Amino acid sequence: MITLDTLTHWLTGVREDEHLEFKEAKQQYDTTKLLRYCVALANEGGGHLVLGVSDKPPRRVVGTRAFQNTGEIKARILEALRFRVEITELLHPDGRVLVFEVPSRPVGTPLHYEGAYLMRAGEELVPMSSDQLRRILAEGEPDWFDQAAHKGATADEVIALLDTQSFFELIRLPYPTSRDGVLARLSQERLITEHPGSWLITNLAAILLAKRLDAFSPDLSRKATRIVIYDGVNKLVTREDKTRVPGYAVDFENLVDFVHSAAPQNHFVEQVVREEVKMFPRQAIRELVANALVHQDFQASGTSVMIEMYDDRLEVSNPGLPPIKVERFIDEYRSRNERLADLMRRLGVCEEKGSGIDKVVSAAEVFQLPAPDFRVGETRTTAVLFAHQDFADMSKPDRIRACYQHCCLQYVSNQRMSNQSLRERFKLPESKTATVSLVIGATKDAGLIKADESDSLSTRYARYLPFWA
Repeated sequence: MITLDTLTHWLTGVREDEHLEFKEAKQQYDTTKLLRYCVALANEGGGHLVLGVSDKPPRRVVGTRAFQNTGEIKARILEALRFRVEITELLHPDGRVLVFEVPSRPVGTPLHYEGAYLMRAGEELVPMSSDQLRRILAEGEPDWFDQAAHKGATADEVIALLDTQSFFELIRLPYPTSRDGVLARLSQERLITEHPGSWLITNLAAILLAKRLDAFSPDLSRKATRIVIYDGVNKLVTREDKTRVPGYAVDFENLVDFVHSAAPQNHFVEQVVREEVKMFPRQAIRELVANALVHQDFQASGTSVMIEMYDDRLEVSNPGLPPIKVERFIDEYRSRNERLADLMRRLGVCEEKGSGIDKVVSAAEVFQLPAPDFRVGETRTTAVLFAHQDFADMSKPDRIRACYQHCCLQYVSNQRMSNQSLRERFKLPESKTATVSLVIGATKDAGLIKADESDSLSTRYARYLPFWA
């Protein structure tokens, strides 16, 4: 039941997300927009649309005159969308508030409005990507990770196909004294399932623990990570092209070591960070590769995680589009493969939720690199690490991206960006204060940061927040 106490909790203790949306709607609210939001919220598991509350934090009740006849709009929603939305009218001291309680869509059924299958992306409504639609339509079918990579395996074949020794080392357990003990633990983790007289090896077991992915099906072997190293800054001359055939978990550290060792030297920071002078810091490589492995779309056939190294950048890409906007990578986390992510965290491949991109941005700052770039294409998501570049050589978009990411990193560290902190990020002297102010101004104009109005009003001591804070 929605009450004034519920509203107070939302205003003070809950951030807007894919299940909660605030709109001012002081005088009215467009009915078509309302219907579209109901569809988007339903597609993402249901949620609440609240009218009469300010869009931006700190949120406050402003009151709404929209939809005075709640019974009429409730009937209109049912007629247009064929599902029922409950509406609660709250009489707050500061004004009337309407709460639309949207149910989740049926399992395996994406909803549309006038042919558009909608979802939320920040404050916008966008069409669902093909991989998101495919995942919804596949609901109710066996999870990809539970599907068979190999059926009818004997106990000896399970041990022969999977690197069980590495599994127990990664999970930090002593290796069982008997084969049955090994099989029991794998079965407990749902990596294998027992059938009369045989075992089924799941896709999850193969993708993580295979001694060789090409010992399984062609579809599974094509999930192997591919590394391409080019001479120069384009794809014209390939120096090395390798496919890593072991499973992700058992090969992960070796994979990261290989990519890191292939990187050129970063002579610009040799005196600053003596223990590691490669152009691309190992921590950043590790986090980007882990993110690509975990967040890829496994339903996409014939494609895999790609790591491409050029003289001036490293690109790590994975099949599938992200469920959140790239501007929110630093502060938000949503995985399409939560079971895989959970097991990879327990195996030490990934760390706590949502910390990976923070570490990438932080490493780029420490190693005096341009801000990483996160790009979404038609079918793939790509993260780019750049080689060192002096501030004077950075383009305006590079500087704005660095300013925004620095502001986000400060915010999630419970700090605030200032002119001084951004100068330190760029390794610029105090004499460049005015130059850095121009970067901050351009980033504000781009709508990516805003002044922290709770702090000093002095321009000199101004502090800044990400636009979403």
